[in-house]
Amino acid sequence: MPSPKEIALLPDAGPLITLAYADALDVLFKPGWTVMLVDMILHEVTRSPTPTSRKLGEWAAVRKIPVLPTKTFAHFQQASVGEGTPRRNNLGELAVQESMNDFALMVPPKVGVFLFEDHKIARASFLVPDTCQKISTRAFLTFLEQKGWIASASEIERRAVQAGRAFSNLRFPP
Repeated sequence: MPSPKEIALLPDAGPLITLAYADALDVLFKPGWTVMLVDMILHEVTRSPTPTSRKLGEWAAVRKIPVLPTKTFAHFQQASVGEGTPRRNNLGELAVQESMNDFALMVPPKVGVFLFEDHKIARASFLVPDTCQKISTRAFLTFLEQKGWIASASEIERRAVQAGRAFSNLRFPP
């Protein structure tokens, strides 16, 4: 069984945005896992001015969150300076899958937890290696509450919604 620090938590854009709306980004550290950001995800949540983009960029910088480089983001950057419009759909998820596959190829394999909020990621077609797991934001918050690491999952959800976040109803795993 790996120690908590040996487990990497990779949040997708949706959970980062939800937690930023709720002013609760630091709950990501509650399990003691190493929080990491995939380069494409960080780009997605900071590239355009939004109610949370600045907060997320500053949080990642202040907390010195490690950023995992991916071929997906490198390709996106190259395509952005070329002619035409680069593909934008699902690049964050592709970059996370790339990072998780890299984890599986390490010796010993690294354990990863992918935190998501998008219904399409719950489908079986979004595969993660055996050493990795995927969990929805709501299930993660419930896990933290059950462990006694936060007072109330529903309070964080309520704060996000009150601040203007359209929070997913997805619960995965059930």
